[in-house]
Amino acid sequence: MNRLSKWALAMVVGLTTIAPAFASPAGTWEIEYRDSRYDVTLCGDGTELCAKLIWLGNGADTEENLPYLNTFLINQAKPDGEGRWKGDLHLYGQTASGTIEQVSDDEMTITGCLFLVACRTFRMYRMD
Repeated sequence: MNRLSKWALAMVVGLTTIAPAFASPAGTWEIEYRDSRYDVTLCGDGTELCAKLIWLGNGADTEENLPYLNTFLINQAKPDGEGRWKGDLHLYGQTASGTIEQVSDDEMTITGCLFLVACRTFRMYRMD
C-alpha cells in the first residue's frame, strides 16, 4: 500500500471513530411507557447528570409511586465519555448501578443493574 492509500485509510478510520456531539441533555424527558417525566439537568460541577421525577400519569400515579414524585432518579452521575454518565439510579426504593447514554439529541437510554445480574434498559425521549 502506498503512502497516499495509507493516509486515505487513516482518514476514513479516523472519521468513523469521532463521537457525535449532541445537544445538552438538560430539559424535560419522558420514559418510553409515557407514564413518567423527568427534569434532567447538568448538576454538581456542571458535567454531572441529575434527573428528578416531576410527573406521573397514565396509570403510574398510584399511591405506591406518589412518594417518589419530586425525588431524584439520578443524582450526580459522573461523566464516562461523550454523552455518557455512570452513577446510582434510585428506582422506587431500590438503588441500582446505572449507565445513562444520550444516543441522539432527543433520546437517552438508562440501564440499571441490581447486583450486576438483573439489568434493565429504558428509553427516554425529550419533551421540549
